[in-house]
Amino acid sequence: MICLLIIGLIVVVLLWKWLDIRSVDELKQVVGLLVSGNGQHVLSNLFQVDEQSKRHGGELVASVLKAHDVKEIFVLCGGHISPILVASEKLGIRIVDTRHEVTAVFAADAVARLRQSIGVAAVTAGPGLTNTITAVKNAQMAESPLLLIGGAAPTLLKGRGALQDIDQMVLFRPLCKYVARIERLRDIVPTLRQAIKAAVSGSPGPVFVEFPIDVLYPYQLVVKEIGFNPNAKGFIQKALNIYLRCHVSRQFGSAFAESDITPLPTSIPLPVSDQISKIVSLLRKAKKPVILLGSQATLPPITPHKLVKAIEAIGVPVYLGGMSRGLLGKDHSLQMRQNRRDALKEADLTILAGTVCDFRLSYGRVLSKKSKIVSINRNKSQLTKNEKAFWNADVSVQADVASTLVQISEQLSQENREDVSSWVQDLRERENKKEQENESKMSNKIIDGYVNPLYFLAKLDKVLPDDAILVADGGDFVGSAAYIVRPRGPLQWLDPGAFGTLGVGGGFALGAKIVPPNKPVFIIWGDGSSGYSIMEFDSFKRHKLPVIGVIGNDACWTQIAREQVPMFGSNVGVELARTHYEDVVKALGGWGTAIEEKNIDEIEKELKEAVRVSKEEGQSALINVFIGKTNFRDGSISV
Repeated sequence: MICLLIIGLIVVVLLWKWLDIRSVDELKQVVGLLVSGNGQHVLSNLFQVDEQSKRHGGELVASVLKAHDVKEIFVLCGGHISPILVASEKLGIRIVDTRHEVTAVFAADAVARLRQSIGVAAVTAGPGLTNTITAVKNAQMAESPLLLIGGAAPTLLKGRGALQDIDQMVLFRPLCKYVARIERLRDIVPTLRQAIKAAVSGSPGPVFVEFPIDVLYPYQLVVKEIGFNPNAKGFIQKALNIYLRCHVSRQFGSAFAESDITPLPTSIPLPVSDQISKIVSLLRKAKKPVILLGSQATLPPITPHKLVKAIEAIGVPVYLGGMSRGLLGKDHSLQMRQNRRDALKEADLTILAGTVCDFRLSYGRVLSKKSKIVSINRNKSQLTKNEKAFWNADVSVQADVASTLVQISEQLSQENREDVSSWVQDLRERENKKEQENESKMSNKIIDGYVNPLYFLAKLDKVLPDDAILVADGGDFVGSAAYIVRPRGPLQWLDPGAFGTLGVGGGFALGAKIVPPNKPVFIIWGDGSSGYSIMEFDSFKRHKLPVIGVIGNDACWTQIAREQVPMFGSNVGVELARTHYEDVVKALGGWGTAIEEKNIDEIEKELKEAVRVSKEEGQSALINVFIGKTNFRDGSISV
């Protein structure tokens, strides 16, 4: 008897709190009506549920995205997320469906980088979400502000074996800055606002919000499917009905009450004046300073144009990486592309402006022990990665990179900097010498019966339109392209970033083509990496977003073969075929051609034709170049 009283008391307390009941009389009324089977309307009134409304949670999602100036959502359809897609389209948000969920997230990542705002992808539950994991991790490591929306099984069926029901939250917590699961419609707006704020604040990154299907569909449909027993008899059946009525009423309570859907204020770390003064002092004393500029430098609030002016005012030679490639145009006097390792050995001041001491800098071992080192990064762990082990910072600034450089330029006097000018000139002369050496390797048209990849890339660089956006997706061929093909301006180069992900090509190109639709978009592919997303030529055609693909086809995963074959004497797993990928693109409604020894003198003509077809006919194009192997990148590592 005592146990029953305790259980009853617990039930009463839970009902009181769960239903937000305001008096004992109200509690008696609700319990009585629920037990009698007539309590649904009472609960609807109590929770302010409009039982006749056809509105649904997808409309709330769409309204928040619209208020945050989201212009498109990249998706692969699924019943779990249909209400979001339909509602978003009604508000003028473009729905861009892809052939693979990973493509949708890569496309949203590209939009986030090029538009310098949030990118959004929406996929269905279970395998729809697990297919995105590589792209989400890539966005995390590239610090791209990305909102991933995922469907989920109904709230009441969580863990009960529903279709595609897995623990999705545990998968995405390690990958995202913020994760949340929506249980009530009234939580949709504040949760999405908070998620977007988290994505763009501090060090940007991906966020994930999970939407069970019953918080997206209309009330009447959810009630119909929830499982009420209209002929309930006995305590257990009636109690189950009571629980279900409480649950659905709580879900839809105050769902469409007026609320603020505008963006929340974001938080961006800025440097303090003492840090700026220390860096300026080091710059004034330095005779051989260098700046290594990383992707973080392209983040808002500073525009690329303002950042360029700051770099020019500082007057220090700059090596660009990641999204900062192209920032200074094609032939800026301060930009250095060759001999970085030698320059770092001689430098007396090295400014890591968003550049991280990971494998790309040999974990910091390439930095001179005699050099003063300044590290600037929004992310504390990236700011100090491998510090004390291989390098030591003289000044560490956890702040926005571009804002810090602008403040430095404003304080730095350009007087008495002849030593720096001579240092710039010295590096420029070495640069020119290395470029001449590389050009000599480009002179031969044919290698072992196939096109010299360096010769082709030089032709591509010559023909490339000044406003072209380049998407880099591959190993050896793309590694060579990074030295030869020069992006013409800021935000015109997209590569995966630190994760080294293959397969970004189709998605990055799709997103890039949407942001400035009038600019040509080139994918520079290896033949291996092209296999991940060449099917997206179907998406390019359906959405009238023509892109141009270039495949360096050497029938090999050459980046791996460079080490594996000489080290182990085996080519197992690295050989491919000289496949005519252009025929795949033709079958998908595009234009395609192959470049071989027999038509090698038509490279420029075919490249120009690909640009024309894309621009004038709205047709995607692919140039499949059958290339030979060179020793240009001997010594490069893949692990």
